[in-house]
Amino acid sequence: MNKVKGTYDVLPNESKMWQALEKKIAQLMERYNYKEIRTPMMEYSEVFHRQSEGSDMVTKETYDFLDRSDRKLTLKPEGTAGVIRSFVENKLYVGNDVVKLYYVQPNFRYERPQKGRYRQFMQFGVEAIGIRSPLLDAEVVSIAYNFIKILGLKGAKIKINTLGDKTSRTNYLEALKAYFEPHREFLSNDSKVRLDKNPLRILDSKDENDIKLVKDAPTPLEYLTDDAKNYFDDVLKYLDSANIDYEISPRLVRGLDYYSHVVFEVEADIEGFGAQNVLGGGGRYESLVEELGGPSLGGIGIAFGLERILLALEAEHINLASEDAIDAYFIVFDEAHKKHAFSYAEMLRANDISVEFDFKKTSFKNQLKRALKLNSKYLLILGEDEINQGTITVKNTVTETQESIKQNDLLTYLKEKLGE
Repeated sequence: MNKVKGTYDVLPNESKMWQALEKKIAQLMERYNYKEIRTPMMEYSEVFHRQSEGSDMVTKETYDFLDRSDRKLTLKPEGTAGVIRSFVENKLYVGNDVVKLYYVQPNFRYERPQKGRYRQFMQFGVEAIGIRSPLLDAEVVSIAYNFIKILGLKGAKIKINTLGDKTSRTNYLEALKAYFEPHREFLSNDSKVRLDKNPLRILDSKDENDIKLVKDAPTPLEYLTDDAKNYFDDVLKYLDSANIDYEISPRLVRGLDYYSHVVFEVEADIEGFGAQNVLGGGGRYESLVEELGGPSLGGIGIAFGLERILLALEAEHINLASEDAIDAYFIVFDEAHKKHAFSYAEMLRANDISVEFDFKKTSFKNQLKRALKLNSKYLLILGEDEINQGTITVKNTVTETQESIKQNDLLTYLKEKLGE
């Protein structure tokens, strides 16, 4: 049996890197006072279909199915909609001007698998919901900036744009239709449909002919109302005041239909990284909360693909995880001594000291070989002499010095040595 196409196993030698990455995320979120939320892997399909009807993600990539009661369900293709559904259902807005949440979760999309793109993938995302504020938008952009910074990624940059307010967007969509309509015959079949439903999506097309036409298409910046322009300028002023680097990208629109005002992406400009160079992205949404049954509240969010983050770290030769090591390894010379070793091991483990020993009958040489393979810091040797004398021989594997200590002093001794 093989794993499902487009999925992968995180093996023991890889899980350390995932754990280190997730720890960095938790530390960053604590700094910004964002609280973790966990929502189900599946939602009723209307949660996604009602707010992104024109996007490829909804029309082509979702895993939809009927349960045994003929209710249509969808495996989550992205994180924002599920968080907003929970925000509304649990009335998290009551008594709160701003609710700041984050998640680390698997999502599912039926895409063509390739490097950095999977059918099941992990996302880290944040959502700040409640008010429209240039300061709040700047904070979420700063989270993206500082996430890249704490990971040590040098070749990543933030690209930012604005879609403006409702009036700006309406005027821009009309301009796009007017631009693309005379070129309809040269558009891809998908973009011909997009032209009728939502021409904004044409700007995301990967078709070569579409890309050529997009180069001369109008940009949202040309159709901003004064209010929308001032809002965007305020966001940029906040970013400038904090020395947060960014690049304005006039044709950046993002792939989901609920965005307005600020949109942004984090791109990896890393040699050898490949085509999947967008590490994360997000933007402001004004109508999503209301569309999912809540009050008229706005929000802003961003999500990172963690598999792509790990690829970027690998490309820049960054290892977040310290080398695997255990604190101590028991070496015994007789099967009868294993119960003593087990008793001491449990006592040490209860005090946050990692311990291992051999589970089968094997020679001193083989036990030593395994201890060194596990990068054990100390060897705890328990032989006949030690049992009779009530001692344990402790050997430092780095300095190769050893000493005999009383068995009752083992915990105190190791705590002192490991704390140095």
